[in-house]
Amino acid sequence: MECLAIIPARGGSKGIPRKNVLPLAGKPLIAHSIEQARRARLVNRVVVSTDDAEIAAISQEYGAEIVWRPAEISSDYASSESALLHALEHLRAQEGYQADILAFLQCTSPLTLAADIDGTIQSMLGADADTALAVVPFHYFIWKPIPDGDLIGVNHDKHIRPLRQEREPQYLETGAVYTMRIPGFLLHRHRFFGKTSMYIMPAERRLEIDDPVDFEVAEVLMRSQRATDRYAYLPENITALILDFDGVITNNKVLVLQDGSEAVVADRSDGWGIGELKKAGLPIWILSTEPNPVVQQRASKLGIPCLQGLGSHKGEALRQLLAEQGLNPAEVIYVGNDDNDLECMAMVGCAVAPADAYPKALAQANLVLEHKGGDGAVRELCDLILPRLSGQPSAGGIEPGPSVQKK
Repeated sequence: MECLAIIPARGGSKGIPRKNVLPLAGKPLIAHSIEQARRARLVNRVVVSTDDAEIAAISQEYGAEIVWRPAEISSDYASSESALLHALEHLRAQEGYQADILAFLQCTSPLTLAADIDGTIQSMLGADADTALAVVPFHYFIWKPIPDGDLIGVNHDKHIRPLRQEREPQYLETGAVYTMRIPGFLLHRHRFFGKTSMYIMPAERRLEIDDPVDFEVAEVLMRSQRATDRYAYLPENITALILDFDGVITNNKVLVLQDGSEAVVADRSDGWGIGELKKAGLPIWILSTEPNPVVQQRASKLGIPCLQGLGSHKGEALRQLLAEQGLNPAEVIYVGNDDNDLECMAMVGCAVAPADAYPKALAQANLVLEHKGGDGAVRELCDLILPRLSGQPSAGGIEPGPSVQKK
């Protein structure tokens, strides 16, 4: 079945101006939804419906397609359904394209993971339902005032206070993911029609960005989420590590001396981490676009081989290296930070980017590090890899998970 993900994103947010493009954990808010949609196994295509040029540009940088939304369905009062229907009708009219399943994603739910998108789709298919939504368990008592000034219970009798385990299960709509069969949606023009199933989402991933403080809360929760989930992106069997030089081993800056020679800044802790991986027997190479003696000097100091001066042939050089060494690309990690790394990043089982990598590299990465290039990024990655090589539990007692591949 063909599944299309649509992310509506207007430019005219009133509560938090420019909300959809404000930074969260180093990326524009909308980028998080796009990345997870692209990583979802059951999603074939990702489209952003917008009326805003900046949102469109950012969305394209992170790998989404754009459907331009007309002004008449871009106001505060326009329904999400109107944007979804417009996008579907546009794709059908322009391309003759019609998917079987629609995944409607809200970019204001940045903690949503690919697993939640896949889970909601699977819930609908498994229950032979027409629609589905992501929910979380709800255990709270709801009250409302009545005209005489008293309060009454909405979901309970106030004279009876049952224990949590005695109450009938209830669920709260997260607002993060909705799925529907497209023929029925086009007929009924509403997100809930026919039989509806639910996917129970982990409560710690339920957060909607409505107020400025929500960005601060999301930053904290996202750091915790990354610490837990990042091990899942590493190959189960790691056979090689390939490093770009500028912007990975260095901070992407260069000092030009009076005689024309160049100097770069590197982090000693990165060298220590590389040394530990070498002791564990992991092969490591440096691949660099630029021909520069400083690259070879640093590689020699680290005691690892270096291929430099590759120009536009970086991908070809990596392909040849993998073939010569008999390496399975799915078991290789590549770290890059810029557009010239994209081919290499797409070639391996795990693509990694430093925190300050350029947008296309960030979008291509399976794993984005918390440290910047030349400022501990390589050491951070080494600390993640070492437990996997030794077969020991990862830092913080988190067991390494299965490899997660990106589309």
